[in-house]
Parts: sequence; C-alpha cells; structure tokens
Amino acid sequence: MSRYCLDTSAYSHFRRGDPVVVELIDSAEWIGLPTIVMGELRTGFLLGQRPADNEAELREFLESPVVSELPAEGEVSRHFAEIVVELRRLGAPLPTNDVWIAATAARHGSLILTYDGHFEKIARVGSIILER
Repeated sequence: MSRYCLDTSAYSHFRRGDPVVVELIDSAEWIGLPTIVMGELRTGFLLGQRPADNEAELREFLESPVVSELPAEGEVSRHFAEIVVELRRLGAPLPTNDVWIAATAARHGSLILTYDGHFEKIARVGSIILER
C-alpha cells in the first residue's frame, strides 16, 4: 500500500509538475499533509506573488479523498521527542520542522516523500528521497 506523508519540497515539486513526484502522488492510496508543512507552504504563499492562487490550489489538493491533513497531536509529540533524543545521541540534529514532519509520518505509519536527504538520518520512519 502506498502511504506517503509529504514534506514541503514534495508538495512544491508536485505543484511544479515534476513527473516523478506527480506519478507517486497520483498513484498513492493515501497522502498525509502535516499541519507543519501547511504552515511552511502558507508562509511561502504570503511571501510570493500568487498567494490567493496557491491557497486555492492547496484547498483543492486537501479536498481529494486520498488526502488527509495531519495535526501535531499527542502521539506525534511523543514521536517528536524520541526522534530528537535519537538524533542528539547520534550528533545529527535536523531542522525542527522536519523532525515534526517525521514524527507525524511515524505516527501515521507512512513514508516521507521528500527531496531533502537529511530525512534518511531518522531511523524510525522510512523515506523516499527524490532527486531534484
């Protein structure tokens, strides 16, 4: 079963029409979009030239029956704390938002779909790292 938790880079490349990520997303049985990713996306929208258009595209994406918005709730916070501790012990800190994304993916038993290679440092959750 193809269950993907998108990070910001995957959604952005999807919207730009990158054929590899478009195919993966279009064939997925379930797509999770963490609230953290939505915050990063909306920040970019507000700083960009097309905030209303980008917001409309995001709303349309969220309306798909295979897409779920994933909040950072209690179980996610437990995964977050454990991942932070694991990474610190390895001497491999990652950006905080990316740890939240990984914790969300772990909570929902999905792979992270990303273009950011540092997700491979997180042993608790698998990732598909695409090339730019």
